[in-house]
Order: sequence, then C-alpha cells, then structure tokens
Amino acid sequence: MKVLVVSHMYPAMFDSFHNGTFVHRQVKELKRQGCEVRVVSPKPYIPPFLAPLRNKWKQLRVIPERRIEDGVEIHYPRYLALPRSYFMEYSGYFMWWGIRKLVDEIYQDFKFDIIHAHVALPSGFAAMKLRESYHKPLVLTIHGQDLNQTIFRNIRCLKAIKRVFAYSDKVITVSNKLKRVAEGNVGHTEKIAVINNGIDLEEAFKGESELKAKYQNRTIVLSVSGVHRSKGIDLNLRALAKAISKHSDVIYLIIGEGRERGSLEQLVSKLNLETYVEFVGEVPHRKAMEYISICDIFSLPSWSEGFGIVYLEAMAHGKPVIGVRGEGIEDVITNGETGFLVTPRDVGSLAKTLIRLLADPDLRSRAGARAQELVREKYTLTYTTAKIVRLYAEIYSRDNWENVE
Repeated sequence: MKVLVVSHMYPAMFDSFHNGTFVHRQVKELKRQGCEVRVVSPKPYIPPFLAPLRNKWKQLRVIPERRIEDGVEIHYPRYLALPRSYFMEYSGYFMWWGIRKLVDEIYQDFKFDIIHAHVALPSGFAAMKLRESYHKPLVLTIHGQDLNQTIFRNIRCLKAIKRVFAYSDKVITVSNKLKRVAEGNVGHTEKIAVINNGIDLEEAFKGESELKAKYQNRTIVLSVSGVHRSKGIDLNLRALAKAISKHSDVIYLIIGEGRERGSLEQLVSKLNLETYVEFVGEVPHRKAMEYISICDIFSLPSWSEGFGIVYLEAMAHGKPVIGVRGEGIEDVITNGETGFLVTPRDVGSLAKTLIRLLADPDLRSRAGARAQELVREKYTLTYTTAKIVRLYAEIYSRDNWENVE
C-alpha cells in the first residue's frame, strides 16, 4: 500500500529530540511492514531579511526542499505561517496552498492509496483538502496539541478541527485521555481508534555508561522534556526540597531546554537546591537514552500530556516512572505495579511518592522490571504500527469510503 504522510511536525534534524522524531520512526516501521511511504513536511516560509533575527528562523531557511533519510523520501515545501500562531484557524488553508502543486507532482509517479496526517490543524486540514482533490481515504492522528490547546484558542479553531474530524475516515488518538476530550468537544466518536505510541527497543542504551562515575554514590532522579510549565519540572523541584532532609544523597538531572529554564533556575536558588540539581540542557537522543540508563527514578509530573513517549523509553530501561493521573500515560501505568501515578499539580502527592521510592530500592527494582516487560510486550513500534497497517487495510477495503460526507 502506498501512503502519503503529511506532517508539519517532522524532523529536519534526526539525531535529536526535535519535533516529530517519533513520526519518522513510525514511518520507518511502516516501510519495514510493507508500505511504500512518501512524506510531505511543510515548513514556514521565512523571508531572507528576517532569517538573521532568530536562530530558529535561520535553521528553517537552510532546510532542504527534499532529502532521503533512512530510505524515506521527505519533501519540505514552504507555506505561509504567521508568528505566535496568529490566525491559527486559517493555517490549514495556508498549508494546503503551499503544498498542493508539490503533491500533484508527487502523484505523477507515486499514486498514493491513502493519506495519513499527523495533527488536525494545520496538517490535517491541508490533508483534508488533498482528500477532496484525489479522492483518497484520510487517516488523522491526534497527538495532543489539537485537543489540549488548539480547540480552546477560539471557536473558529474548534470549527476547523471539527471539520477535519468530519472528513477523516479514521481518527487515531494516541491515548484514551485524548479520546475522551475528542468525544466531549469534537464528536465523531465512531471514527476514533486509540492506538498508543510505541518505541524502538534498539534505541535503548546498552552496556555500562561512563556517566555513572560522575554521579557515584548519588541516587539519580531524572526528567527529559521540553522545559515548559506544563511539564511539571517546578513540581519536581518542590518535591525534591521536601525529600532531601531524609535523602541527602539525591541529585535531580533535568534534560531539555525551554522558556521556563530561567525561572526554574531561580526556584532552585530559592529552595537552596544548588547542590542537588543539574541542568544538563538539550542533548542528542542517543545521549538522553544514556542518561535514562543511569537514573534510579524517572519523574515527569506533566499535567498536559497527550501520551508521552519518553515514559516508555524510561520503562524500556527498567526504570520506575512517575506520571500524572488522568493523562495519556495512564493507559500504560498501573499505579504501584508498572509505575506510579500522582495527583495533577499536587506537590504533596508527588513528594510522598518520590520519598517512598528513594527509601525503597527493592520497590524501584520491582516496578522497573515489570514496566520493562510490559513495554517489550505491548509498546514496541512493531506492535503499535501493525495496528495502523491493519487500520489502513480496513479503510481501503471499504466500498463506500469515497461517499463519506
């Protein structure tokens, strides 16, 4: 089966945590399972005179129009995208206008059977317009932003996303949490299938890391994420401040960068945690896996999480993880068995769980071992992508899909 993937959140840099690396991994697995895949990943157009003003704009200017990565042909057309997501409700039109001629060229020698878009706005909306032009079924995957943020921006954004749902032949949500939000705000329940994300076990760090020597005799708590408010890094710091009176050997490593780093550094100083916290910064994906391999506890009390692949990556390394009740990772974690769930934005609940884990190495070991077994059985890329391939076949075999209004 020939699949056209449309995703603006697709990496242009591949050895990093840059946006959309998990989509690339899924595409590679689709190819391994017999699909032919081309990728269209629209990027914002940056005028030459604006590029020097911001490093992000400089990077966007140098992204090539086309590249081959891991055997995947990826196109990077440009489209009009306004700063700070102004007029987000019209972004799908802008993207469609920017990619339509390219897709027509691609179709000349790659007559795709199905379109798979990641994120409803803008990529899903642009893909919906392609569906109308080429009369091919559309699968939409929702990763979180659409339902955690975009539908609440304004009524026009909500209407745009409802329209994409209406014209999609199947909507994949990566967690039951997102399915519940979609059912309550967007509708089209009959179209929704929950398929959790999966990970490539080959990317787990193997062997002994030299990093262990640096943190010798310290119990390592780790988080890996963008340094944004909703990730709950500040909650980890406040919980750590409650724990150090009983566990002075602990150190908290923060991997990632983001706009909250300055305020978090101030909080570290305020809580007198300078000797207990290290801001590692952003590192390549393979290095992050190495850090995960040496940690004793992985804690990410994110209270706005569609799913969270990094939890699976920690579990695959046999680490006990702390997540939040009601978020996407609740699909995976059975509290107290394969991980630990705390109350959202509740420092007391988090501190209690953290202190319990710091005090009980055997509990950490047992929970980590059960988590690792679970991930290897049900949350590999091979396992989860096979569900998507079966969904493609189901949709494509329908006789009446072209008549969906």
